[in-house]
Amino acid sequence: MDVKAGDVFRWERTFREEEVLQFAELTGDKGRHHVERDEKGRLMVHGFLTASIGTKLGGDMNYIARELVSEFLRPVFSGDTVSCEMTVTEVTQQEGYKQVSVKLIYRNQDGKEVLTGASRGIIRD
Repeated sequence: MDVKAGDVFRWERTFREEEVLQFAELTGDKGRHHVERDEKGRLMVHGFLTASIGTKLGGDMNYIARELVSEFLRPVFSGDTVSCEMTVTEVTQQEGYKQVSVKLIYRNQDGKEVLTGASRGIIRD
């Protein structure tokens, strides 16, 4: 894929309770907040499940991550819709691949930032 600095990619998804419980089974992270409903009847979505929206965008680019940095700012709950905006900040051509850096901002349905991050990786030619 041909990418350049300044390119922006977006994806959003709504997290379902079943997905939170499946992720708890897959990862073994069964902290109470992920498997017991809060006073509003919601489960807290795992941080890495929230961050997985960015992996969809990376997959579309055939991006292979080598480094990930995330800051989890607010909880996400089952029923929330979260969008991820990935901005390519740097592309350096190497022999046979491109070194790529990206910045990520995740927002909930109310427009509030829930997660920010950055990643460095490669895209093979």
